[in-house]
Amino acid sequence: MIRIFNLSKMVKLSLYFLFLSLLVSCIYIYSEIAIEVVNQKNFFPIYCVARNDKKIALTFDAAWGNDDTKDLLRILKQYNAKATFFLVGFWVERYPEDVVEIYKNGHEIGSHSDKHLHMSRLSQEDIVKDVKACEEKISRVIGKRPVVFRPPYVDYNNTLIKTLTSLGYYVIQWDVDSLDWKDLPADEIAKRVLKRAKSGSIILFHNNAKNTKYALPKILGELSKQGYQFVTVSELIYKNNYYIDHQGVQQKLENKVK
Repeated sequence: MIRIFNLSKMVKLSLYFLFLSLLVSCIYIYSEIAIEVVNQKNFFPIYCVARNDKKIALTFDAAWGNDDTKDLLRILKQYNAKATFFLVGFWVERYPEDVVEIYKNGHEIGSHSDKHLHMSRLSQEDIVKDVKACEEKISRVIGKRPVVFRPPYVDYNNTLIKTLTSLGYYVIQWDVDSLDWKDLPADEIAKRVLKRAKSGSIILFHNNAKNTKYALPKILGELSKQGYQFVTVSELIYKNNYYIDHQGVQQKLENKVK
């Protein structure tokens, strides 16, 4: 009788520890699922692209001035470099001839909103109104609507990204900031960019920053020597079968760890 009792007690203990083990496993699995669900609720712009073919996208935001645009176009042409110019609607209205010149030189025209507002503070309805206004101004000038969008002030939220995506846009940021908007010396701008640029990078410049046109030849010259090609954002990014990780890196869907 004692042996039977001890055996029964051992079975109960074994079942108890088995139950605890199953409970811990269930909690772990539930946590993993919960984390995945949370991640799926966060939407990110494209900061750079996972690729190793030495392609880079140069981008220029244009909102406030226009003194250096022609110089930038001349330099880009000299190095056979294509770029994407993100234009604000009121800039398009003020400088339509330059918008045409940018487009005629083979560069991409992207939207930088119509009024350069903090987009995350707008309702979905106001976002659509603003984006469509800029889109119409660009379309009237070059006969083509933009498909890439850069939110002003690096200001975005889920509503903005979902709304822009539904309108057929890719929301674009950058992984290399030249900091030309701080009026850094040309050598310092070039040093920053050359240190950080890599395959799939999206580089941020501004069309009217003080020293961009002086830094650009050195940047293009050095990167060209290293075998890099300068393409538009639309040529750099993946259009289908991709995902964007939590760091904003756009990757092909087949590369996602299952």
